[in-house]
Amino acid sequence: MAIPDKDTLKEIQERLTLSSRLVWDHLDEAARQQVETYAQEYKAFLDAAKTEREAVLTVQQLAQAHGFVDLASGQDSKKYFVNYRGKTIALVVLGQRPVAEGLRIIAAHIDSPRLDLKQNPLYEDTDLVFLKTHYYGGIKKYQWLARPLALHGVIYRHDGQAITLRLGEDPGDPVLTVCDLLPHLARKAQMDKKVDEAFLGEKLNLLAGSLPLGDKETKERFKLHLLHLLSERYGLTEEDLVSAELEAVPAGPARDVGWDGSLVGGYGQDDRASAFAAVKAILEVNNPPCACLTLLVDKEEIGSAGNTSAQSIFLEELVARLLERQGDAASQRRRALMQSQAISADVAAALDPDWPEVYEKRNAARLGYGVVLTKYTGHGGKYHANDAHAEYINWIRQVFNQAGVIWQAAELGKIDEGGGGTIAKFLAAYGLDIVDCGPALLSMHSPFEIGAKADLYMTARAFGAFLAAKG
Repeated sequence: MAIPDKDTLKEIQERLTLSSRLVWDHLDEAARQQVETYAQEYKAFLDAAKTEREAVLTVQQLAQAHGFVDLASGQDSKKYFVNYRGKTIALVVLGQRPVAEGLRIIAAHIDSPRLDLKQNPLYEDTDLVFLKTHYYGGIKKYQWLARPLALHGVIYRHDGQAITLRLGEDPGDPVLTVCDLLPHLARKAQMDKKVDEAFLGEKLNLLAGSLPLGDKETKERFKLHLLHLLSERYGLTEEDLVSAELEAVPAGPARDVGWDGSLVGGYGQDDRASAFAAVKAILEVNNPPCACLTLLVDKEEIGSAGNTSAQSIFLEELVARLLERQGDAASQRRRALMQSQAISADVAAALDPDWPEVYEKRNAARLGYGVVLTKYTGHGGKYHANDAHAEYINWIRQVFNQAGVIWQAAELGKIDEGGGGTIAKFLAAYGLDIVDCGPALLSMHSPFEIGAKADLYMTARAFGAFLAAKG
């Protein structure tokens, strides 16, 4: 075999080897401006949608502004939305082929780790008022201490009226917080213990007030003052808190991160980074080859349990209704789903250079290198995972390549370090093809997650290419 010259060797290397591509190296000035515009819209979405209820409402408003109509309205349209119980939403664009021949589905989740108030949250101790919480999803408990927290959610009063609460976001609002122990007294109580023993869920109590009502003879007068305040402002009684869904989330807006402003920091990017990209993609798709569906679900962070989760029958019922609108039998819904192609739109873990020991570098996602294609998630041995077929991976990478999407293939950390799941396995149960795909994040599941603007933009481009692809 003859030894190739340098030019030939370079051509062989470029043609045969897989090399990572930094998104910024492939963007002209116009595209860089599009990245920045997208990032500003995305940050506004993060600020408006800190809970699953807020996300559904925000997405519905965006959809209606783009001509989507409620499927229940009976109107003839190519674009529909379905708001299910205020916690799950679907956007549909009908295509050139009927729903019976399958759909293109992008599914993401819109719930995020947080502190939920217990049903009987309010109590007084040492002349201070607190609210008991139960953490939701996987968190490092210490990250929620000694930081400003806002309270978002809904309370149903005894008369049936819903009170929407969003406290701690406006500059003039008070915030809540979980107190931490001062280091001078923490050596035995915290510092000599394992992390999961030093920070306990039952101690994640929100400091909510310190003013009394009445004199020294008044029973629980500090708690009574807060109840009186809630009554005066909202017409609430303590019993009304039983029929409430109140979530403590990090207060304040999403921010640009880095001296160069190339990153986005904010709460809830897992998985609203993917959800926003999925919404943008379907809002912009026009006359697609087949019916397109963006599905945003709740409860992923607690195993997708519940009637607004990916394990509910909502998807089946939605497809049945679409079939009926096109004159086909609802009984074909499972057959239509079996012929569908889907993306489980979820974030990936970006390589953190301070913790290289938990990543397998050859298969780790990197910030700035495009949307991440993840063949499987789950835990060691691929337990509780959807493992996408090679045929489907090949088709989707060709779609991305033809559309000029910059992507990378990666998995979640070293095999025996842990792992994580997505909603992919629940949609795969319908027999459709599905793979995980989304942007990479640093500090995932923390109150301030970090994403790269270039990756966020490329994710929306990838999802748009998927919806518009032929074949």
